[in-house]
Amino acid sequence: MANPSTAAHAPLEGSARHWGTLALSAAVFMNVLDTSIANVSLPAIAGDLGVSTNQGTWVITSFAVANAIAVPLTGWLSQRFGQVRLFMASVALFVLASWLCGLAPNMTMLIAFRILQGFVAGPMIPLSQALLLSSYPKALAGLAMAMWSMTTLVAPVTGPLLGGWITDNMTWPWIFYINVPVGILSVLVTWRIFRNRETPTRSLPIDTIGLSLLVIWVAAMQIMLDIGKEHDWFQSPVVLGCAVVAVVGFAFFLVWELTDKHPVVDLSLFRLRNFWAGTLAISVGYGLFFGNVVLLPLWLQQYMGYTATSAGMVMAPVGLLAIVLSPVVGKTMHKVDPRHYATFAFLVFGLVLWMRSNFNTQVDFWTIMIPTLIQGIGMAFFFIPLITLTLSGLPPERVPAASGLSNFVRITAGAVGTSVSTTFWERRATLHHAQLVENLTPGSGPAGQLLQGLQSAGLSAEQALSQMDRLVNQQAFMLAANDVFYASAILFLALIPLVWLARPQRSVADAGDAAAGAH
Repeated sequence: MANPSTAAHAPLEGSARHWGTLALSAAVFMNVLDTSIANVSLPAIAGDLGVSTNQGTWVITSFAVANAIAVPLTGWLSQRFGQVRLFMASVALFVLASWLCGLAPNMTMLIAFRILQGFVAGPMIPLSQALLLSSYPKALAGLAMAMWSMTTLVAPVTGPLLGGWITDNMTWPWIFYINVPVGILSVLVTWRIFRNRETPTRSLPIDTIGLSLLVIWVAAMQIMLDIGKEHDWFQSPVVLGCAVVAVVGFAFFLVWELTDKHPVVDLSLFRLRNFWAGTLAISVGYGLFFGNVVLLPLWLQQYMGYTATSAGMVMAPVGLLAIVLSPVVGKTMHKVDPRHYATFAFLVFGLVLWMRSNFNTQVDFWTIMIPTLIQGIGMAFFFIPLITLTLSGLPPERVPAASGLSNFVRITAGAVGTSVSTTFWERRATLHHAQLVENLTPGSGPAGQLLQGLQSAGLSAEQALSQMDRLVNQQAFMLAANDVFYASAILFLALIPLVWLARPQRSVADAGDAAAGAH
């Protein structure tokens, strides 16, 4: 049977296009919001359900694992059931799963419903990209991606702020219940506008072995990343076992998918230079970005005395300039080589992280906020051009598979970036702590003066030493954070040559090439 093609449908016009964009964006916003909204609610959830906070982290991990597994299946599922039907089913099931999460009577049921929620959420992001591109004419493909990316930029910032407010002023189940009205409206509007724009389908056999291998190695890797830090990584037999399962499972998965006639994940996309170069650049860049986004509020709350709300306020401005500049980037994508924009984004990220690497324990709120505000510029020039490069030159029927696979690698890189950055931070802090203590003896000038001052203020000798250790610890973790920020800045600059390995298409023959937004 002929391949499905979104090119069979003319672009939407007028209010239909506006409402369609809004419905697709609302679904994506709801999806991305759920990756971060539970973070600040974990203590409340764990306490209410009678488990430890460490056990509560499975609320986040279970969603991430299921979501990572489902995302690369989008290409196969969309060919089997059609893009519009699959998107609507995904959103409707997401609403149902969200409602069940709120009703969960214990942690076991909550984790089960979060797994369901993460799995059905998988196709939403890549399909929203594909449907959005089919709704806009070629010349406005960049604008379409700009509108889409704005929701993915705002949601991660909104999540912790909204989750904290709901937890403080209502009850934690409402972080899931708020998805219900948004999801229902998205389904209704999507059905009204896109029901006659379904893509052709074809019967494809289910690659059960490939799917099973995908589930095994992704789950093992995610569990390894989640428990590694608290179990001292490869000193633990459990972590080591997960690593072995992940590596062996991944190897078998690669061999099977590359030789099967109907693979569940289309790895042949990596033969295309634009796809692998774009995917690698956006994934490594996102891993660095996400690792630092997690690290900054951790440092502020644990060692700088910031509350969750004030740390959230420091992070909130990251989306401001991104929202303002994203439409500008989208409208000019057809005039500017996307590699120039991506290079500029990496330079901005490098500058931001270099600025943060100069922080000290006396840094004030506004000094911390300035790099966060500048970071929004980099975000606007980061996602759209790199998605453009990644999808450049693909025929329409391969866009969902390519978008799904690229998003899968990006999500995985985000998990790796979080684990690596926090582990590197703690290990560097241990090293700095040891070095600082070597230079502090009770008889040394500064240490002696500090101890004497603390004791004259009414502290006992033990209390004075404890206070000094706290100050040394604060200094050690600040220096370690500086190390992470500086190393990340260098890595962002090192990614620039990778962007220039891609070759954006100079002629747009169809809607798939329009996804590139480059002529």
